[in-house]
Amino acid sequence: MILVIGVATTTLTIGLALYGVTDKPYQQTRAATAGPDVVASLPAGPGQSAVVDALIHASGVTGHSGPYPLAFTVIGARGRTADVMAEGRDLAPASIDQPKPTQGSWVRDGGVVIERSFADALGVHVGDQVTLGGRSFRVVGMAVTAGLPAYPGGLCSMGCASIPASLLHSSRFPTPGLVWLTKPAATALATSAGSLSYLLNLKLANPAQAQAFAIAHNANWSPTEPILSPWQRILDVDNLVVENAQQAMRIGGWLFGLLAVAGLAVLVGRRMVEQTRRVGLLKAVGGTPGLVASVLLAEHLVLALAAAAVGLVAGWLAAPPFARTGAGLIGTPGAPSLTVSAIVLILAVALAVALAATLVPAIRAARTSTVSALADEARPPRRRAWLIAVSARLPVPMLLGLRLTARRPRRAVLSALSVAITVTGIVTILANDSYLARHFSHDVDDPRIDRINQLMAMITIMLVVLATINMIAVTWATKLDARRSSALSRALGATPGQVSAGLSAAQLLPALPGAVVGIPVGIYLCDIFRHGVLTIPSPGWLLLVLLGTPLVVAGLTAIPSRLGAHRSVAEILRSELA
Repeated sequence: MILVIGVATTTLTIGLALYGVTDKPYQQTRAATAGPDVVASLPAGPGQSAVVDALIHASGVTGHSGPYPLAFTVIGARGRTADVMAEGRDLAPASIDQPKPTQGSWVRDGGVVIERSFADALGVHVGDQVTLGGRSFRVVGMAVTAGLPAYPGGLCSMGCASIPASLLHSSRFPTPGLVWLTKPAATALATSAGSLSYLLNLKLANPAQAQAFAIAHNANWSPTEPILSPWQRILDVDNLVVENAQQAMRIGGWLFGLLAVAGLAVLVGRRMVEQTRRVGLLKAVGGTPGLVASVLLAEHLVLALAAAAVGLVAGWLAAPPFARTGAGLIGTPGAPSLTVSAIVLILAVALAVALAATLVPAIRAARTSTVSALADEARPPRRRAWLIAVSARLPVPMLLGLRLTARRPRRAVLSALSVAITVTGIVTILANDSYLARHFSHDVDDPRIDRINQLMAMITIMLVVLATINMIAVTWATKLDARRSSALSRALGATPGQVSAGLSAAQLLPALPGAVVGIPVGIYLCDIFRHGVLTIPSPGWLLLVLLGTPLVVAGLTAIPSRLGAHRSVAEILRSELA
């Protein structure tokens, strides 16, 4: 119990602890680079001067820099190519939005400065040669800025009107990198009017009003008007690296919680069976059904609280590596913090998981009569004529498996739920991989995709491990419950191998519908994660999941079902009657 609840609460803790951790690095970068309060993306063409004049003289504007030419072209480096925005800058520092070199120097003739996270993705260093629009430039520096989102955020994250149509018509989301050149060099890279726009940086008297200022000026937007982006929007885009991780960990935490309910319900049910005589003794000395149920619930709720405490500490300690903002910002993220409401939520989730898994077995045990509980007799199987008629025509292993499944229908449902949750997680990850490959496949590494892939791999491993523990526990509980009936089957002629195969079949029968249900649910969950973009993994992967799930279940249940299979029938029956 501590293990499965601890894993769920640890994952959920990490997801909640990452909230707002990138605010500090962005503000440090903003202070170091004299970041603008509002960035206006201006289309090239006649009338631009009037638009610029209106903006810089608008109410609340206290300063500006630019407009700077922004050419859209292609960069080549180390055998890779990528779309890039080349911003033209003056040799002298700007008073507003002056990118800060972290290596090398600022722009000069024949030289290019590359935004640091984009340089890391390209694998280039100061002194390397790169090509821009087929022209050769020397990398003279790397810099960070708060005026545009770090790679792979790009200008289109704030508004795609200034992105060339050739990029927008691509099947993939445009995520161009950013470089700085001299103004003449940047302008020369524009091969057409559509590949050139301008950026104007504005300073406001009250930076907190930047969003309202941008909304007011974007209200009547047209293709000839600028798009204004407040600094808060740039912060939100830079936050996506951590926010995607946060969302993935929250989804993983809920999946682990559901998986914990399915597994713990079986373990708790089996433990209640072992405590039947204890229940009888409590009721014999005057304990009411309510008191008995409370005692049985209390011990599991205490364990759940202990597991939640372990998960809180483990999640808080494990959160810092997930809070890394990448190379696009300077400074260090704030220490992950947990609010009182977050702690209360995590404790409530742990208690809810334990309660959901324990309540039904505890009530059932409390309602058992005192005489029956003290006698602790095996529960006779329910005879169903249709089941006997169907199973009688099946091979012996399937006959035994079907009857074991029918004898414990609640356990079969929980086993199916466990498999469905695991398959849901796996299919969600496969669908997400298909989405990323379809919309974000580039020659250049993408920090956000790399982070998501690492998290998805970790969540997959944890899901599989917990599902494996659940499946082995369910098989073992079924084996213990079926000791007497299995011994009688052997006494009537079944071989140890057939009995073991029957135990495995009892887990395979609910696993098949669980896998079938998990596939569409996983696709739907990815659809939610990707905000309504339906993505279906390749049929080959889905077929592998559908056919591989029962094979894995058969392999996992083979070992526990065979343990003690050759124990003599007489010995088993004597121990059951003792």
